[in-house]
Amino acid sequence: MTDAVNTYPGERLGLPNTGTGSIARPGRRIGALVIDYVAATIIATAFLGYDQFALPSEAGLSQFGPIAVFAVLQILFIPTAGGSPGHRILGMRVVRLHGGWVGLWRPIVRTLLLVVVIPAVIWDSDQRGLHDKLSGLVLIRA
Repeated sequence: MTDAVNTYPGERLGLPNTGTGSIARPGRRIGALVIDYVAATIIATAFLGYDQFALPSEAGLSQFGPIAVFAVLQILFIPTAGGSPGHRILGMRVVRLHGGWVGLWRPIVRTLLLVVVIPAVIWDSDQRGLHDKLSGLVLIRA
């Protein structure tokens, strides 16, 4: 038995090639990541401050502020708004692969893996990152 070759990302998952419900393509995904990280950096700087002349040993927890705020935004917005602010601005949503509410643990697992970075840059033929696969989620166009 041979595996059929996918002609487009998401075909194997039963998703359409284009339009609503299709796999979100890399350009949108990267754009959303940039929006979310810039927003997290602005929020972290506003609340934790920023000293451009501080040595790394003096920066303390403020150096981890943007990534911590980024993680909180992901964990809060995915189950409540269907995606992070960047996802929603660029017309995407995070959904369970087989339908239903994403729940609370899936966004936490997805975000922890996303923060580690490596799972996010390992994709399958459906352009799903390892962080989405392991959490049973898929990022689609809204």
